[in-house]
Amino acid sequence: MLTRIVLGFTVAAAATVAVAQDKRPGYGPAVNVTQAKKIAAGAVAECQKNGWNVAVAVVDPHGTLVYYEKMEDTQYVSADIAIGKARAAATYRRPTRVFADAINKGSPATATLPGVFASPGGVPLMVDGKVIGAVGASGVTGDQDEQCSMAGAKGL
Repeated sequence: MLTRIVLGFTVAAAATVAVAQDKRPGYGPAVNVTQAKKIAAGAVAECQKNGWNVAVAVVDPHGTLVYYEKMEDTQYVSADIAIGKARAAATYRRPTRVFADAINKGSPATATLPGVFASPGGVPLMVDGKVIGAVGASGVTGDQDEQCSMAGAKGL
């Protein structure tokens, strides 16, 4: 009897988690090149204002690269990281900070999910409550990358 009760609570808890996950925003029409250039320009302007050199990537909801820009003297690895952060934010429909926070709170399995970038700097692009893509930045600290990406997203 106790086993059935515990099993029942376990199933109910799993169902609750599944429902909570379904509350993520839906996907909208993909960000276009004109929008992507404007978003990247906003991110780059924020970085220039602070003296930071970064790579900026804008992807559509599927994670396909729409626009990319790298500032002078940005570390080479930042190119791939910016694209990865943008892809993760778009396809998982959440900022990449969420993954870093989950791992830091004791959920290391999060790091094994495909395409996860557990570093701030990837931000979904939202229009009318739907994800139309994402912007990712890399080159400085995660918090600074995120600041640049958020500045770009505001330009949408």
